[in-house]
Amino acid sequence: MATSGNALSRFVAATILLFFVFGVFADGPIPALEGFLRLQTSRARLLSDFTAIGGTGAAFLNAGFVGLLGLLVLRLNKISLSGPTAAAIFTMLGFALFGKTLLNCIPILLGVSLSALLVGKQPREYVLIALFGTSLGPIISFVAFELGIPPFLAIPASLIIGTLVGIVIPPLAITMLHLHQGYCLYNVGLTAGFIGLFAASLPNAGGINIEIMTDWGQRADPWLILAVPLLGLLAVLMGLAAGPGRSWKEFLAIQKLSGRLPADYGELEGPGGALLNAGLLSLAYCGFVAAIGAPFNGPVIGGLMTVLGFGFFGKSLRNTLPVFAGLMAAALLFGKDLTESWVVLAFLFGTALAPLAGEFGVLVGMIAGFLHLVVVERTGAWHGGMSLYNNGFAGGLTATLIVSVIEWYRSNAKR
Repeated sequence: MATSGNALSRFVAATILLFFVFGVFADGPIPALEGFLRLQTSRARLLSDFTAIGGTGAAFLNAGFVGLLGLLVLRLNKISLSGPTAAAIFTMLGFALFGKTLLNCIPILLGVSLSALLVGKQPREYVLIALFGTSLGPIISFVAFELGIPPFLAIPASLIIGTLVGIVIPPLAITMLHLHQGYCLYNVGLTAGFIGLFAASLPNAGGINIEIMTDWGQRADPWLILAVPLLGLLAVLMGLAAGPGRSWKEFLAIQKLSGRLPADYGELEGPGGALLNAGLLSLAYCGFVAAIGAPFNGPVIGGLMTVLGFGFFGKSLRNTLPVFAGLMAAALLFGKDLTESWVVLAFLFGTALAPLAGEFGVLVGMIAGFLHLVVVERTGAWHGGMSLYNNGFAGGLTATLIVSVIEWYRSNAKR
């Protein structure tokens, strides 16, 4: 749908422009540029809050450049913006505030393209996998800047290893999709967690202790607080501008969809409704973050940006609420602090399981959210923060468990 692509293009362009403007004005252009350059050689494993490490301006500047890189990849492959590609760009923007850099994204993108060529396919066929696969960027940064190897060896080694990692992502991502059957929206997150597990095990076997990082910014920076609410409001206004009556009708129709992959809301219902859904969804979760008193730092904004992006591709107010309720039930039952870093992120990223609620109902959605909070507390240590999509890893495991039981019951009940 051409109009859907045009609306998304304008919104994505406005988002990247906003990030650059915030990057320049938050701390001043020179400090922002200096901080941006420092981030390229900083540690990037979970949980590395670039707003705390390099400064607010540097983090926004890094995110802007990473978002442009994603758009460049789409342009080179002659692919227009749609629900899936918009979700990928917004995810890249969000995670560039806490882990993704230009330096650690490029080898992954190159490796996935080579993977396509090795099996006689066009790189454009694996573009989504490539964009989401940049979640493994911390492996490149780890080899280059954490192992203590001399730079003249570490940099080339990290680029080679990153390219090799990119090559193996597509076959694994395709296999992982069959496991959860599209009921976890972060399919590459499950893939990346699987690869990250091996990536962390190798240095550990060599006696290198990989400690979990906990850079978690606490500053009440107005630039950070305003970013996502402004984008959410802009999405709502752009949605209404497409025609209020029609957009609301499309929005209500989106609430009836399960969200199971692939679910491009702009194509299925219309661009106005998709923009309304994404905007209202992000504003709702911004309200949650504000209500519990969690900081609007790099990781939290990354989570909110991902919620916003997947508001075009699988998530809606209706199908995320049961998962949210399950997460809340688990947090209250086990006495978790709602403002603790991993708990806040679980509430935001755990919405990847929304299709389970959309397809199987409220109870299954609540069970998914409950189990997700239980599992995600463990999975980060397994891959040592080598994959940025830890909730995608936990969500994929949770979805696989639930879908397997449901399919087993259905097949045997029919017999």
